[in-house]
Amino acid sequence: MMTHRLAVNPKRAPWRAALSRARSRFSAFASIATLTAAALLGTLCGAAGTALAATPVSTANAATNPAATAKPNIVVLGDSLSAEYGLPRDTGWVALLRQRLASERIDYNVANASISGDTTSGGLTRLPLVMQRITPAIVIVELGANDALRGVPLTTTDSNLRAIVAQIRQGGAKPVLIGMYVPPNYGPDYTRDFHAIYERLAKELNVPLVPFLLAGLADKPELFQADQIHPTQQAQPLLLDNVWPTLKPLLGSGVRR
Repeated sequence: MMTHRLAVNPKRAPWRAALSRARSRFSAFASIATLTAAALLGTLCGAAGTALAATPVSTANAATNPAATAKPNIVVLGDSLSAEYGLPRDTGWVALLRQRLASERIDYNVANASISGDTTSGGLTRLPLVMQRITPAIVIVELGANDALRGVPLTTTDSNLRAIVAQIRQGGAKPVLIGMYVPPNYGPDYTRDFHAIYERLAKELNVPLVPFLLAGLADKPELFQADQIHPTQQAQPLLLDNVWPTLKPLLGSGVRR
């Protein structure tokens, strides 16, 4: 684990100031992720296009909806920021993505394969079955923040994300990376080097990059839940707006009604 500690102004950076609380919660999240991963894999075995998160998230089900079979699939492989942690069902940014696609008459299924507490290692382990059962056209990867909270070496996070991108492409899908920052409590070098992983991979592997999922939220404590870590329901449209400019150019092959 990193031992650097810098002073942080909690009024200006609520997400950063809550780092110590987030790290204390990680063990609980990890346990949830382990149990939920088993449920997710079992669900995927039973129905393509359906996935569970720590808080169940409804997804388009190509196996039981004949009209959905002609649609390409988008999968979100993420952690609690995408798994509707602390939110009412179907109010997170992934659910809002489904609604936006419908409103813009772009026919894609959206499957949420996000699990609270997940890491890049967990995502890499789950990905093969997700690819097999859902056969996505696009996979949005929102992982890495929990690696930092857990003190995972940067080289491991880098290696896992590279392997995730490779598996996605081997499965015939397009990868999208969502970048994250870590609080400065870890020290300026770690903070810089962590975010640089995403920028480096995007450049070296030619992967579309969302620079930062929480862009525009860091100095707005009212947009965070009581833990000052997870965005509120009101913040979810902003998260989608951060993802949309990178995702939309990849949707040209979607069936338009």
